[in-house]
Amino acid sequence: MERTQHHLGYPYNLDFDYGALGQLQHFSINNLGDPFIESNYGVHSRQFEVGVLDWFARLWEIEKSEYWGYITNCGTEGNLHGILVGREVFPDGILYASRDSHYSVFKAARMYRMDCVKVDCLVSGEIDCADFKVKLLANKDKPAIINVNIGTTVKGAVDDLDFVIQTLEESGFSQDRFYIHCDGALFGLMMPFVKRAPKVTFQKPIGSVSVSGHKFMGCPMPCGVQLTRMKHINVLSSNVEYLASRDATIMGSRNGHAPIFLWYTLNRKGYKGFQKEVQKCLRNAYYLKDRLRDAGISAMLNELSSTVVFERPIDEDFVRRWQLACQGNIAHVVVMPNVTIEKLDDFLNELVEKRSTWYQDEKVRPPCIAADIGSQNCSCALHK
Repeated sequence: MERTQHHLGYPYNLDFDYGALGQLQHFSINNLGDPFIESNYGVHSRQFEVGVLDWFARLWEIEKSEYWGYITNCGTEGNLHGILVGREVFPDGILYASRDSHYSVFKAARMYRMDCVKVDCLVSGEIDCADFKVKLLANKDKPAIINVNIGTTVKGAVDDLDFVIQTLEESGFSQDRFYIHCDGALFGLMMPFVKRAPKVTFQKPIGSVSVSGHKFMGCPMPCGVQLTRMKHINVLSSNVEYLASRDATIMGSRNGHAPIFLWYTLNRKGYKGFQKEVQKCLRNAYYLKDRLRDAGISAMLNELSSTVVFERPIDEDFVRRWQLACQGNIAHVVVMPNVTIEKLDDFLNELVEKRSTWYQDEKVRPPCIAADIGSQNCSCALHK
């Protein structure tokens, strides 16, 4: 309980109540193989799994008859699956991903022995499409498999999907020569409820989308949702006599509790509930960013994000106490539905108090993080 109280750095919504589902712990619920095909194992939650998948199919605008998907054990598995489908569609394709992509994307490249090209980022963390174009043109003879970030891990940056597609077309890649996987781990579920946000939709030439279930939705066990086009899945699947089912998933046994938890929260909150929670998160993120800047602390917040990036605290005990995620000279707070203004005030007051002791000696100064967040967001002595 104490660790939950002081949790700010990772994108998990810790505000949930699944008391009504307590009786499920008496069952070993296993969704083996394909969610759409019955297996011989009878203790499963396939109806709930398909219900959750249908909900996301509506959100991302693809007909029931045209999609295939399943509930994964985590966000990484969604990326592993999406990139595997891309590799099976284009066996000689090159994987392109921005440097700020989640580490699981590069893990997939290693596992599948794929050629992987890292693309530069803008200061915001968004993919740099000028550099993307240069790298595409250098490999014009090979199909492109692209990972598009719907919210990067560290800065919460959203890659411009329309600009990525435009860059591919301008570089001579027709739609039959590229495959796009959208990693929407955190923000894939938040973005549809943000006014002005670009749409992630299967109406555009994308191949797959994945989102985590234990992040914004708030599920007590790691899980995720992965959707792709039905036409792609036939290259991956094989019939398994032992299961009396087909399997195109990464894992064999899959957590059958997770679909029921996800189904429960989707139905309890609905579109309106998620919309309210997204607006609250964005409001509170702006509050945190403004208070940090008012206190003379370097801070950045991307327009479509609830991830506030700021200078890394120099005291590791403070970092551990608030479970902050750090990289180099920067740290971040991910403002989720369980992060209240009161909790942010406690964090800010403690941070300001600690900084006054860290930097009381003139020889020790806050770091310049202009290279990470842009000079306009940096409050170091040079950029004040």
